[in-house]
Amino acid sequence: MFSNILIYFVVIPVLMLAGLALCRNIKQIRAVAVVGSLALTALSVYLLVDYLALRSAGETAQMLYTGCWSWFAPLNINLAVGVDGISVAMLLLSSIILLTGSFASWKIDQPKEFFLWLVLLSTGVFGFFISIDLFTMFMFYEVALIPMYLLIGVWGSGNKNYSAMKLTLMLMGGSAFLMLGLIGIYYHSAPEGGQLTWNLLEIAQNNSIDKGWQYFLFPMTFVGFGVLGAMFPFHTWSPDGHASAPTAVSMLHAGVLMKLGGYGCFRVAIYLMPQAATDLSWIFLILTGISVVYGAFSACVQTDLKYINAYSSVSHCGLVLFAILMLNTTAMTGAIMQMLSHGLMTALFFALIGMIYGRTHTRDIRQMGGLMKIMPFLAVCYVIAGMASLGLPGLSGFVAEMTIFVGSFEQGMADYLAGAGSLRLVFTIIACCSIVITAVYILRVVGKLLLGPVQDEHHLQLTDASWWERTSTVVLILCVAGIGCFPNFFADLIRFTFSSQIFTVIGMN
Repeated sequence: MFSNILIYFVVIPVLMLAGLALCRNIKQIRAVAVVGSLALTALSVYLLVDYLALRSAGETAQMLYTGCWSWFAPLNINLAVGVDGISVAMLLLSSIILLTGSFASWKIDQPKEFFLWLVLLSTGVFGFFISIDLFTMFMFYEVALIPMYLLIGVWGSGNKNYSAMKLTLMLMGGSAFLMLGLIGIYYHSAPEGGQLTWNLLEIAQNNSIDKGWQYFLFPMTFVGFGVLGAMFPFHTWSPDGHASAPTAVSMLHAGVLMKLGGYGCFRVAIYLMPQAATDLSWIFLILTGISVVYGAFSACVQTDLKYINAYSSVSHCGLVLFAILMLNTTAMTGAIMQMLSHGLMTALFFALIGMIYGRTHTRDIRQMGGLMKIMPFLAVCYVIAGMASLGLPGLSGFVAEMTIFVGSFEQGMADYLAGAGSLRLVFTIIACCSIVITAVYILRVVGKLLLGPVQDEHHLQLTDASWWERTSTVVLILCVAGIGCFPNFFADLIRFTFSSQIFTVIGMN
């Protein structure tokens, strides 16, 4: 069983949990967290290199490194694993954010318990991205969600109990829809007389879910995953949850956990039910288009740094779902790149906000100013994160959003010229306006927070970033710049996925 490299993405976090349980002092706890995170990052990099080598050598299988081990035979439940370029990219993103989050949590209170729950959350994330069995995918999905309640309720700030409960109830509600949708898919997963299966690849190959059932199951699975992706009007848990969460949890939550929503919408809802996706996409296109603009406008009126970034995440994650629903190669490629870009830059934002709050003890931008003079390293990092968010060329946000808008315009014009209506074109134009709105709130925050006179003379005594904080931020900045400067590398990594069966069924190229 352990001969498959993907299994180690679950084995290493489990070993980290065992190591943390045996730790007796803070140095040992930090060592386990950092060494385990480094091991996962190294494994992700190795997987990336080997995956590209296999593709270059002519390997054309839809999923590589596949393996299947029986778990509960009566229901044909298996621990089935496999990855394509999208999964590889998500595993790399998750490991990087876990590593940088470990450094950002260097001074956390009750570190042993905190890292135990954080690593359990990451176990669910890694397991979700390597699973191709719907049952085990859902199991890991729940493992990733459950620790959030304690991580926010115990180590959070502000109205943390309310935020933790709201987040848990809304995400569990989404999980209920998702569970019903997955059970429905299972009971329609095989041709009449065939063996029912939870395996994604087998269900897609059978193409046995009739159109009527797709119309019923597609909304349930898309909404189930869409709640985690902060889709309007199910987004309200996100700002409160982010505002109360500790730094590393905000980083992992916004940077990785919310990506489970977009990944699940693509991997399950659209891939397994393409006919319903084609016919019903307009409904969710409206909701996600509202998310994009509403999130950006809401960020403009906030004064709390975390709420600003949280509403910004609603907008950017809405753009991911918006692009997926365009159902063409260019927009979907942009959606995956946006997942990577947003994951890195929002993790950078939350890390910096936590570092600034740890010094000033406030997140209200009206009470801060002139921080560029006081902590220049953190201030410059914040400007870089802001420029990535508003789409400055050379950083990840630009290539991701431009790819989305080009693909969306392409599909919108194709629909319009074919007489299929102008809905996609109209909402693409509306979504493009979010770039301007983003620039407004980013430049507003930079101006109030970093420039101008110092608002509190006690801030003059503050210190700049320590070595572990510099390590965390520099790694994230390098990744954001790497995607911006070398976009073809990441586009090529994920492009093969979009030549698979989904586009044959949908009839797009």
